[in-house]
Amino acid sequence: MSDELRSAVSSLMGRAKSDLGELVAFRSVANPDVEPPQECAKAAQWVVDAFTEVGLQDVTASETIDGSKAVYGIAHGPQGSPTVLLYCHYDVQPALSSDDWQTPAWELTEKDGRWYGRGSADCKGNIVMHLTTLRALQQVDGSWPCTIKVISEGSEEQGTGGLDAFVVDNPDLLRADAICIADSGNCAVGVPTLSTSLRGMILVDLKLEALASVLHSGMFGGAAPDPLIGLIEVLASLHDAAGNTTVDGIDNSERWSGADYEDQQFRADAQILDGVEIVGDGSVAEMLWVRPSVTVLGIDVPKIAESAASIYTSVSARVSLRIQPGLNVADSREKLIEHMRSRVPWGLKATITDVAGGEPFMGSLDGPAFDAMKAAMGEAFGREMTTTGVGASIPLCSVLTETFPEAEIMLYGVEEPKSQIHAPNESVDPSEIENFALTQALFLKLFAASKSAR
Repeated sequence: MSDELRSAVSSLMGRAKSDLGELVAFRSVANPDVEPPQECAKAAQWVVDAFTEVGLQDVTASETIDGSKAVYGIAHGPQGSPTVLLYCHYDVQPALSSDDWQTPAWELTEKDGRWYGRGSADCKGNIVMHLTTLRALQQVDGSWPCTIKVISEGSEEQGTGGLDAFVVDNPDLLRADAICIADSGNCAVGVPTLSTSLRGMILVDLKLEALASVLHSGMFGGAAPDPLIGLIEVLASLHDAAGNTTVDGIDNSERWSGADYEDQQFRADAQILDGVEIVGDGSVAEMLWVRPSVTVLGIDVPKIAESAASIYTSVSARVSLRIQPGLNVADSREKLIEHMRSRVPWGLKATITDVAGGEPFMGSLDGPAFDAMKAAMGEAFGREMTTTGVGASIPLCSVLTETFPEAEIMLYGVEEPKSQIHAPNESVDPSEIENFALTQALFLKLFAASKSAR
């Protein structure tokens, strides 16, 4: 079974590259302030056409509450066979500065054996992987081993919850025995990895106001409160001297018992400069996967080139808090807000605004789908599957868990550390697309067989 499918997937890699080239060309950033909305609309239509061409039925693009389009389609398998839902997203992060790209951001470019371009890994590479899986099954079997549903969202990177609401409103449409979230990745190229935990995410904006008017820093500085200094004081309180996240009431001492993430490997993957330390007093795995993490995503202050000798009236910062499984968003958000509010100096006026949030997630670690995936990854990659945590957040996973509590939910995908997702020079190793397309094809057949045998 695997030899035929392996050969079929290999023969389809040229098509996969051309598909990915077409997808990368769409500047599908789901933020009209960054790219025109038509780019997302064109990408959604491309996804509709591609999954229709590969043999799915009823492929439609439905508008969600945030204005993005969720693309859905279904391929009916034999009566009594299980149902598998395949997930991906077609929206991408902004390209950022073109000066930082070594290749054109919106043009798929092969370099040193990798395919470069925004979205090549996150997550358009996974769309192509799904398509290659389905084409290989059709080429070898001419049919589907089970019922296969596909859902592709258009605003995942914005975290605005369009698909989250769509899932809740359309449970029968998306109900499945196994849900495969293709939006994660291997811990290294060629190392098959199932992500079994995700941290939750909380975003808040903190605004500090001090003055009714901008003041000359020479004439008033020293007595007039500087809101930027106040902001720095609040933000500095969110970490201790070792770099541990310190939010009042949130545990930062959890231990990780699974596979470790070696310091030297992490330094290389994160491209940490020589002489710069890894922060925190836990292992890398603990700091990334089972402990909280605060990041300051942005600060609204003048650029140096635009600055003046002034004390400004107000400043703002966007703060991200990642929380480990076992915590919940509502309680952790309250603790973060109270921590920051209690550190505001000099009576500055503080406004804290809730921006977004997503619950932590624990994936399947047993069951027929997990067993089939483990066997499929081992066969496709030629080595045993490993499991790991992920420090990132995918709020949709928690929504799926609540909506479909009986489903086995698994995370994997074509990303890996060298992909540099969300950064300039994003890329994908084509072998990851090939091996995961084979993995999925094998998984669908093995899972269907295991469920039919019961």
